[in-house]
This record gives sequence, structure tokens and C-alpha cells, in this order.
Amino acid sequence: MNKYIKILSVAVLGLLMTNCAGNYKIKNETGKVVNSVPKWYMNDFSETKACDIARFGKEKEKQCIFGLGTSVSPDLNLAIEKAKMIAKAEIADIIKGEMNKESKQFITEIGKTNSKTVVSEVESVLVNIIKDTPVRGYEIFAQEVTLTKNGYYRAWIGLRLPLGEYNKMFNYTIEQATDAYNLKYHADKSFENLMKKDDNDKEVSN
Repeated sequence: MNKYIKILSVAVLGLLMTNCAGNYKIKNETGKVVNSVPKWYMNDFSETKACDIARFGKEKEKQCIFGLGTSVSPDLNLAIEKAKMIAKAEIADIIKGEMNKESKQFITEIGKTNSKTVVSEVESVLVNIIKDTPVRGYEIFAQEVTLTKNGYYRAWIGLRLPLGEYNKMFNYTIEQATDAYNLKYHADKSFENLMKKDDNDKEVSN
């Protein structure tokens, strides 16, 4: 009898542990400002662990680019998607970001001949451009959700982009698929043109 009670107790305990493991508890923020930020979000994380780099073997050469993002929304899924876009933009900026600076200077004189005053105006604009940058094969290495004081969801997302052959999209990209499609299209067109040329040559011979 004791044996069955022990088995039943272990089964109930296992069920409780499964239920606990399956639920994510959202932390509540307090006050008007965020007074608690995940440590990893402030770049306080081990790049080796976040990139899932092995100590030995081929995986020890693995390298990743990281991007972090946070966003608030009354909809949980939208908060996560917005944060993910910000993190992806940070990765794209690291890969292909360009900084342009534009300066303008305007100088003029005002007043009468003997009492002129020089007025100058200087304007400097910095523009960060990120254009057509592929960020494929990214992975989530950290993710948290908190609840703001007014009941909105704040999502914290940490993304990693493995480089080279460690990227899951390394051997298959949209460009390669498009190139393969275009190659087949051009091959069919060339074959069609060749057949037309042969038909024309036969007509001329006749």
C-alpha cells in the first residue's frame, strides 16, 4: 500500500512541476518610470553563452551579432513584434548602417552702412541610413515581458544573428531561390529562341 502511495505522490508532484514549468509569470512594474531592467538588456550578458558557443569542437568558432529591443503595447503580441523589429534594426545597423552628415551655414549683414551687424546661422544634421539589409536566420536568445502600471505589456527582446555557416539560412536564402528561378526562366527563353532560330533557318533553306 505504501508503495502505491509513494508512486501516486511522485505522479502528483511531477504534474504540479509540469504545470509550474508551463506558465510564465509576468512581473508588475511600479511607479511612473521603469526602475527594473533585465541585466542582459543592458549588454550585461556573456556573448559566449548568448551565442551558444561550445567550448570544444567546431562550434567554438561560432560568432554572432546581437540586437536588443523593447516596446510597449496593450496587446502582448504587438509589444513583442515591435520590440523584435527594433532589435532587428539594431542588427541591420551594425551590418550596413551608414552615417551621413549635412551642414548648412547662412551669413548675412543687416543694418545701415556705418552700423552693420553680421548674423549667422549654422545647421548640422546627422542621418543614419539602413537600406536593404538582410537579417535572416536570427534567433531569440532572451525574452521577457513586464506589465506597466497602466496595464500595458512591455516586451524585452534579445536577438542573435549567427554568422556564416552557423546561420540556419546559410545554405538557403531568398536570393538563391530567386536566382535559381531566374536561371530556369532564362534557360527556357534561350531554348525557345534557339528553336525559333532553327525553324527560321529551315524556312530559308527551303
